[in-house]
Amino acid sequence: MTAKVIDGVKLAASIREQVAERAAVLTRQGVKPGLAVVLVGSDAASQVYVRNKVAACEKAGLHSVLEQYPADLTEDALLSRIRTLNADKTIHGILVQLPLPKHIDAHRVIEAIAAEKDVDGFHISNAGLLMTGTPLFRPCTPYGVMKILESEQVVLRGAVAVVVGASNIVGKPMAMLLQAAGATVTICNSKTRDLAWHTRHADIVVVATGKPGMVTGDMIKPGAIVIDVGINRTADGKLCGDVDYASVSQVAGAITPVPGGVGPMTIAMLLVNTIEAAERSNASGITP
Repeated sequence: MTAKVIDGVKLAASIREQVAERAAVLTRQGVKPGLAVVLVGSDAASQVYVRNKVAACEKAGLHSVLEQYPADLTEDALLSRIRTLNADKTIHGILVQLPLPKHIDAHRVIEAIAAEKDVDGFHISNAGLLMTGTPLFRPCTPYGVMKILESEQVVLRGAVAVVVGASNIVGKPMAMLLQAAGATVTICNSKTRDLAWHTRHADIVVVATGKPGMVTGDMIKPGAIVIDVGINRTADGKLCGDVDYASVSQVAGAITPVPGGVGPMTIAMLLVNTIEAAERSNASGITP
């Protein structure tokens, strides 16, 4: 068996087109959807991510503001800037690129963002809403994975799903979204005994650990759907995921590649969250 390769680039392009149409409607109503992206420091990977996000915004007809600060920016200064953005009616979404320098408390920064502008979906209020099944914003990467599964017409109700990785950014919200869709979900982590036993019994495996090639073909049930969220760089500079693509693609029914799988979907869903924030603001009369 050779797995179907899921084209995240194509699906993301379709979603971005839909966002552009919605942005055009708001623009005609006098509202230009706006996203502020804040980058502190000079981390090379973060700079690439930020550039891609800003470019995607502009291409979809959204107003984007990129604010770059040196790594020695104080936490108080960053919090002050976030408060200003919270009050800016032309900004509907605020994204602070992680990771932040060690002297800045990322949790405190995330909580400073107004919940209605938290398009990353990381604010404790939005995490709580997701837990209760009434999300305001879904975190972008898990949201993108759900859209991939939807596009592949994967039946989630009654399916067995394993999420490898328990982070607040991907693993936990991913499990909640799958569970809300009717799947039976197991969250595995670095302390899980016999990880392969769990993954071999799964119809859907989502891997988000940051460890290259940790899931191999012998750990996958034939025909399973494998979603590789990881993005790592090998010693020779090539990008790879958390899944050993060569072996898993010979067993799985469908698989996301790295690059070209989940990554483009994460950015696409950021745009969706931003346009939703602008539409809510416009409907409530907050935006002039």
